[in-house]
Formats: sequence, structure tokens, C-alpha cells
Amino acid sequence: MSERKLSPVLPTPPLIPREPVRRSFFHALFYKDSICAWIFIAPAVIGFAVFYLVPCIRAVYISLTDWNLLRPPKFVGFSNYSRLWNDGQFWNAMRVTGFYVLYNIPIQTVVGLLLAALLDRVGRSVFLRSVILAPYLIANVIAAILWFWMLDPLLGFINALVQTMGFQRISFFSSQQLALPTIAAVNIWRHMGFVALLFYTGMQAIPRSLYEAARIEGAGPWQSFWNITLPLLRPTLVFVLVTSIIGSFQIFDTIAVTTLGGPVNSTRSIVWYIYESSFEFYRMGYASAMSCVLFLGLTVVTVVQMRILRSGQSELG
Repeated sequence: MSERKLSPVLPTPPLIPREPVRRSFFHALFYKDSICAWIFIAPAVIGFAVFYLVPCIRAVYISLTDWNLLRPPKFVGFSNYSRLWNDGQFWNAMRVTGFYVLYNIPIQTVVGLLLAALLDRVGRSVFLRSVILAPYLIANVIAAILWFWMLDPLLGFINALVQTMGFQRISFFSSQQLALPTIAAVNIWRHMGFVALLFYTGMQAIPRSLYEAARIEGAGPWQSFWNITLPLLRPTLVFVLVTSIIGSFQIFDTIAVTTLGGPVNSTRSIVWYIYESSFEFYRMGYASAMSCVLFLGLTVVTVVQMRILRSGQSELG
């Protein structure tokens, strides 16, 4: 019987991973799947371009001109920006806006955080959530009118209550010292429910097992809040602070309804000064320059937000 010869076993060649196909930016942009995505986002992109991008570019151009709506724009370069440096009214408007931010942001954030903690403590109470969020559902103008009536020194029921308690009636919106804090209080009342809702949503995303472990280790409610809740709420806190600061710098409607920038320019915010310069004095180029400066300032705030959000993530998150 002849021996059967076996063919030698050849070594298996090593597997070489296939390099991913590299596509150019424009090829990926108009790839088959990308075209479907573009169809869905096209309305938003068109709306952004028409109502935001084009007006921003137009505002930058107008800021370099002298234009009063009655004659064609005259190019003047950066003279409008140089005027801002020596404009005392501009710096007063920035100072008023800064004080408004200082009045508004800390109280609004703390009250919203406390309300969120209350909601998290009592559970899913639809009634309580509705009561807290109700002021935010009222338009800014309507809320300002309501508080203007309630705080009226002659007809307002709050002043009537103050007088009943034995005190003199207070001119909240006519006082140079009280007008700006009163406007801040009105906006805090309206927005604190929305801030509380944001914080409450962030608290719901925190794993309950962390609180149970802390309770086993003997941590109290305050220690759990300080060492678990606040660190894990950092992204939400940064978002709330930045969006609230941006919104506070744009305060306009409450001032337009109540004080018109007075008394004695004590509530003349930067946006109100831009409105006056453009639609009362028809200095469109100068108003556009202030708008561009405000836009750059808010852009810096947004960049700072992203830096804090990326560098300050909690180890628990």
C-alpha cells in the first residue's frame, strides 16, 4: 500500500486591515445619505440664512457707513467704532446693563436651583410644576404691563397693601434707585420657572444609585447636594448662566413698557440705546456699530462657556 503524500501547508498571509475610503468634503457633503439629511434641514438652513446670517452681514456693512434712512449710505470706515470709545452715553448704557445682569443672574439662578430641588424632593407633582412654570408662559410685554399696574403708586394693589401696613407708597418705576432692580425682579419672576425646569431636568439625569451610596456612607442631604448634585449639574449650570447672561444683555421689552430708559437714564440699557439711536435719531450706522460690539461681546461669553464646559467636567459624570 503506497503512502499518501500530503501537500505542504502554506502559511496564511497576515490580514491587513483595509484602509477606510477617504472622501473629499464636497463628496461627503453631497453623498447619497447626506442629500436626504440636507432635504430635512434645508428649511432651517434657509431660515437661518435669511433671518440671521444675511442681516448680520448687512449690519456689519451698515456699521461702516453714515446712514439716516433718507439718503444712500456713505462709507466712513471705522469712525462709528471710534466714536463709541468717547461716547459717555454708550458707557452708561453698558454700566446699566452690567448692573442689571448682576441683579438678575445670581438671584434667578439660586431661586431656580432651589425650586428645582423642591420639585425633585416632592416628586412628579404636575400641579406644582404648572404653578412654577406658569409665569414663563406669559409674554414679556404682558408680564411687564401686569407688574406696572400692580406696582402703580396710585392704583396698584401692592402699594395699597404697603399703605395699609403703615408705610408710604413707593414709586417703583419712577425712582432712580429702584427702577432697575424692579425691572430685574419682574424678569426674575417670569424666568425663574424656566430655569427651575432646566435644573430639574438635569437632576433627573443623575443616577439615584449615587445618592443611595452616599446615604449608606452617612452623608446628609446637604452633603449629597453639594458633592453629587452640584458637580453633575455643571453642564446645566453653565448653559443656564450663559443663556441667562445673553438674554439679560438683550433686555428691552420690559423697559419699553415701563420706564422708556428713565428716570435720568437709570434704566437705559445697551439695547434700548441702540433702539433710540436707530429709530429715534436715525443714526443707523452708529446703532449698527453698537450692535456689532454687543455681538462680539456675547460671542466671547459663548466661547468662555464652551471652554468651561470642556475643562470643568465632573469626574462623576
